[in-house]
Amino acid sequence: MSRSAHPAGPRHADVLAEGHYSAPAADLNALDEKVWARTVARDADGALTVGGIAVTRLAEEFGTPAYFLDESDFRARCRAWADAFGPDADVFYAGKAFLSRAVVRWLTQEGLNLDVCSGGELTTALDAGMPAERIAFHGNNKTVAEIERAIGAGVGRIVLDSFQEIARVAHIAQRHGKRQRVQIRVTVGVEAHTHEFIATAHEDQKFGIALADGQAAEAVRRALTLDGLELIGIHSHIGSQIFDMAGFEVSARRVVQLLAEVRDEHGVELPEIDLGGGLGIAYTSEDDPREPHEIAKALSDIVTRECEAAKLRTPRISVEPGRAIVGPTAFTLYEVGTVKPLEGLRTYVSVDGGMSDNIRTALYDAEYSVALVSRTSDAEPMLVRVVGKHCESGDIVVKDAFLPADLAPGDLIAVPATGAYCRSMASNYNHALRPPVVAVRDGEARVIVRRETEEDLLRLDVG
Repeated sequence: MSRSAHPAGPRHADVLAEGHYSAPAADLNALDEKVWARTVARDADGALTVGGIAVTRLAEEFGTPAYFLDESDFRARCRAWADAFGPDADVFYAGKAFLSRAVVRWLTQEGLNLDVCSGGELTTALDAGMPAERIAFHGNNKTVAEIERAIGAGVGRIVLDSFQEIARVAHIAQRHGKRQRVQIRVTVGVEAHTHEFIATAHEDQKFGIALADGQAAEAVRRALTLDGLELIGIHSHIGSQIFDMAGFEVSARRVVQLLAEVRDEHGVELPEIDLGGGLGIAYTSEDDPREPHEIAKALSDIVTRECEAAKLRTPRISVEPGRAIVGPTAFTLYEVGTVKPLEGLRTYVSVDGGMSDNIRTALYDAEYSVALVSRTSDAEPMLVRVVGKHCESGDIVVKDAFLPADLAPGDLIAVPATGAYCRSMASNYNHALRPPVVAVRDGEARVIVRRETEEDLLRLDVG
């Protein structure tokens, strides 16, 4: 899609073209299981419940806005990915989607590995007890201090992103008297069917080393000659929120071709291939994500077929689901503040959060669902735009959706599938306080990331 140069982002207040939005659901009280966490339901009073607790009670105890995370669902998705790929593959949870010490403990207990891409994420992982050998360290510009920390801690792999980083990691590893396990991230020239800003395998972008012009082959050659590095494989990531497996097939074919070149040139068969993450989830009822076992079979078949054609041993596969695990497990709960009908256009519903707790709509033109959750309603559907309270015209949470026409200030509404990249990308714009993350399981709720306070803001402001 094209991007507007206006600071508010894409044009946001035009009359919608006929057919731009989907027709309202037959029952606005129904909950599509594709977009809601697994334990979400409605109680006898019509209020939404998660983990057996009504959102009306959760709002009273924890306030709004707040992210509520279904711990049972999160753990079940971890197990589903681990079971789908089995003991002969590795599943690394992509910590950038959402990371906290509680999440790290859940991952450790459920047998998943973790990939991190900053010193802060690494610190969180180590502090919460994730074994260092189960951590992969990503990033296109890791600092010397971050690399020192990672190698010193004994991380299982560092994904090398540039020629400078190959030399830098090798030098630091030698100084530590270690031989660091590494992969080389390559850009394979595949542009996934996704938003321009989250497609990451075409050449014109900041990540990885291009296959074109022999650059990736040269990176492999250098890594193989440096004593501080143990090159274990090739890494590729083609984008985010992907439903079509065709891009992975092309990517795997090109990576396997590189493995064959390495064998022919250096007599080495690299034992691993990491195909990254980026598998999509359902944000609306129109999305149709694949299940982990389908993804595992498809990727395994693709790699096996390509390796057989190249007469290579099939390498160990790694994948990095982040959004696909945590995304569907959480929703954001808001309280309605104002309801403003615009005759002939739509109704603007303002909530007590906004782009500070979900920047994705403004940043990626992302689409979300929304529902009235403090009660049910038999009122007619009205076309709404859910907006935040920030001093910004692009402060949109849900661009276009239908809610009951009797919606009123004080009602609670919820936006599902906000577990990934919402709290992680949250900000203090307008000095807003970032919401808490509350884990709910089997009738109990507990804060795992507390709500910020005004004292937190002032503590950083040293005058």
